[in-house]
Amino acid sequence: MNIRDIAKLAGVSVSTVSKIVNKKDASISNETRERVLKIVHEYNYTPYSATINSATTTGSIGILINSSNYVDQALNGVIDFAQQKGYSPIVFNSLDDPKQELKNITALCTKQVDGIIWDPINESSLKNLKHIETLGIPLVLIGHSEEYTSLSIPYEELSYFLTKQLIEKKHKKIACIIGEDKTKEALISGYKQALFDHNLKFNESMIIHSLDNSINDAIIEKEISGFISGDFFKSIELYNLTMQSSLECPKDYSLLSLRDVTDEKYKNYRDKLSTVPIDKNTFGKYVCQSLIDIITKAQEPKLYHQEMALENVQSIGFPAENQRPTILVVGSMNMDTYLYSSNLPHNGSTNFLSNLSKRPGGKGLNQAIGTAKLGHQVRLIGCVGADSNSNTMFQELKKNGINTEGISRSEDIETGQAYIFVESSGDSMISILPGANTELSPTTIKENHDLFSNVGFCLVQTEVPIETVEATCLLAKEKGVKTILKPAASKKIPDSLLSKTDYFVPNEDELSAVCPDFNTIEEKAEHLISKGVNNVIVTLGKQGVFLKNKEKEKYFPAADFSAVDSTGASDAFISALSAYLLRDYCLEKAIQIATYAAGFLVSRDGVTNALVDRTTLESFIAKNDPNLLLKD
Repeated sequence: MNIRDIAKLAGVSVSTVSKIVNKKDASISNETRERVLKIVHEYNYTPYSATINSATTTGSIGILINSSNYVDQALNGVIDFAQQKGYSPIVFNSLDDPKQELKNITALCTKQVDGIIWDPINESSLKNLKHIETLGIPLVLIGHSEEYTSLSIPYEELSYFLTKQLIEKKHKKIACIIGEDKTKEALISGYKQALFDHNLKFNESMIIHSLDNSINDAIIEKEISGFISGDFFKSIELYNLTMQSSLECPKDYSLLSLRDVTDEKYKNYRDKLSTVPIDKNTFGKYVCQSLIDIITKAQEPKLYHQEMALENVQSIGFPAENQRPTILVVGSMNMDTYLYSSNLPHNGSTNFLSNLSKRPGGKGLNQAIGTAKLGHQVRLIGCVGADSNSNTMFQELKKNGINTEGISRSEDIETGQAYIFVESSGDSMISILPGANTELSPTTIKENHDLFSNVGFCLVQTEVPIETVEATCLLAKEKGVKTILKPAASKKIPDSLLSKTDYFVPNEDELSAVCPDFNTIEEKAEHLISKGVNNVIVTLGKQGVFLKNKEKEKYFPAADFSAVDSTGASDAFISALSAYLLRDYCLEKAIQIATYAAGFLVSRDGVTNALVDRTTLESFIAKNDPNLLLKD
């Protein structure tokens, strides 16, 4: 603050100020003298050039905050760190008053602090930077600035991250809850940018400043499916408000929030709400360290890094309108090569092929497409390589509307391959190169645990590592999801896995491999029931299906279709079985419907292209066995 600034504030000439300061003011009125002296004292005016030595170290740091957005743990972090490093912090609060802010700046300059941390009221406050820069006092600015380097918690990026999380869960009606502090502009900006980047329209009415019962109405009317919030207290307020209308999170709506880790007052809600933790105390220490680095090393500050990850997924799910029970498939994904000949190959002979073709396959992919064609929402967890075959698979899954969020790509191994020999009678034999399927691990299952939410059935096969199958069935059990297990290419199934299996669906060869010490199908099935399996359903090809559980034991005939290619018949059967059980058909009718679905498949060439859709299947059954479609 120089003499010209004082003269301007007082509305007098520079010479008048000089006379008053130097007590040569006999000719000046008392009113003018008092006005000038008041401003001189308020703005700590001294002739800086004569009294301030920029080379002098005072061991003090000035902290200029603005109470509207900074009285929090960040200030404690600054003070604690400054004191640890031997500095004496001097704190001033602007109280949202630009005049007070300028007075505070001049006071800090007069005290010859070694550096200043300043949180400006607004962008126009920065015109006062000249008072600090003139004296060469090291400075760190707090908050967002278009023109100057500043440090801040990246609220815009955090808001973008939260919004994107909801968008990835298929939310389109997302509201943004904000407080009245200075972070609101950044929160709105990040929210709007995320909507724009994902082709969603911004609506001003979705910016929520206060909460009342109209929020419950908006959720019930499906006007809002998800919320992001920059205010943890308001998130709790919303959570409790919705409970009054018996609305549940994330069943009826999703809620993601920022949370200050130093605020222990609401710690009971930490496990109920999905939050990104913000450590303002650590941020404050980082700010102070940055200032000290400038003071001691003339080193410019680096931007503050904020980790962006949800602490949990307790309050995030798919929109309510998308939450009718889903089918989750965990299993293999292969590129199938079909080799056609008059006879299957055998030892000592040369086998000539009549044709070959390549199509996406694997039991996981087949069952996912099979259930999707029968009208269900489907999620698939699997692993592919980073090759062209994987691209073909993603295209096929997208075409069938399957959620591929749980599919990972391996950079180290290629997509699995299956070589399927098909003879003219329709019989087939398969050789598999598992490839990336071996990368599907229990860790992958845990990382995708949110995909088990709102799932009616989980279909899993043993073409992937057995420990992964166990992890899948364990998590399904914990989530209350029924499991259907296909023991493909497996000679040993652990008892711990059998006890977590609701429906065990082997063919006759697979049943013999799993139960080698028993003779008849009935004995083998009884053994599996004794191990904890709830239902054993054995597919017997042209001989039909055998069912065994604690209540009944029954054979079902096969549907009358001419076989062209038996490959994938069990996938079609399991797809339809789960699809109609999920529609609340009794088990016996679901089995009978599934035999028709399998019959359609074997009468056609291939698998994914031969899987029947719901309309075709039910139209055929309505003509041939209409009572089957009536629920008991």
